[in-house]
Amino acid sequence: MAGVLSLLGRAATVVTGTQRLLRACGVGSAEKCFSRGISTYEAPKRPLTAYLRFLVENRPVFKQKNPEINSKELLKKMAGAWRELPASQKQVYEEASKTEWQRYEKEVAAFKAQLTPAQAAALKEERSRQQAKRRSLRIKRELTVLGKPKNPRNAFNIFVSEKFKVSEGISSTPYMQLAEDDKIRYQNEMKLWEAKMIQLGREDLVRSRKKKPKKKTAETAKKTEPVKASSREQKVKLKLKKSEE
Repeated sequence: MAGVLSLLGRAATVVTGTQRLLRACGVGSAEKCFSRGISTYEAPKRPLTAYLRFLVENRPVFKQKNPEINSKELLKKMAGAWRELPASQKQVYEEASKTEWQRYEKEVAAFKAQLTPAQAAALKEERSRQQAKRRSLRIKRELTVLGKPKNPRNAFNIFVSEKFKVSEGISSTPYMQLAEDDKIRYQNEMKLWEAKMIQLGREDLVRSRKKKPKKKTAETAKKTEPVKASSREQKVKLKLKKSEE
C-alpha cells in the first residue's frame, strides 16, 4: 500500500514538474511578468529538482525504447534508472538544480519588490486557494488508493448513466429502487471500509459517529407531564361536548 501511495505521489510530482517547465518556457523572465496582471502563474516558478529534471529530460528516450508499456510502468522504470544512476551523473542534475534555485531566489526577490500591498495580498490569497485545492486532490487520490467506496447514485444519475431516451410512459419506479439498492450497497461497503481503516490506524478517515439523543432527565420528564395531562383533559372535554350535542 505504501509503495502504491509513493508511486502516485511521484507521478503527480512529475506532472507538476513538467507543467512548471512548460510554463517557464512560455512565460520567460520575471521582467515580462511585471507588464501584465499579477497572478501565481506569472510569478517565478520553482525550479525542478534533480530527480524531476532527470525524468523530464530522459522520458522521450525511455518511451522510445519501451513503446509497449503504459505511463505507470514507464515511471517505475525511470525511477529505477535514477536509483541506479552513478553519483557522478546524478551530480550533474543536482548542480543544475542548485544553479536554477539560486536564479529563482533572485527572481522572487525582484518580483516581490514590484508588488503593491494590494497585489501582494491578492497573490497570497490565490496561493492559499491553490494549496487548498492541491490538498483536496491529494486526499481524493489517497482515498481512491485506499479503496473508499463510491458515493451512492440517485435515481437521476442512474437514469442518465444508462443512457435511456426520455419519452412518455417511462416510469421512474425502477430507478428509485436502483437508487435505494445503491444506497444500501454504499452503506455496507462503507462499514467494511471503515473497519479496515481502523485496522490500518487511519481513524482520521472514518466518519464521526452520530451522537445518541440525550435521555430525558427526571426534571425534564416532570416538565412534560403537565403538558401531556392538559392535552388529555382537552380531548376528554371535547368528547363530552360532542356526546352532549
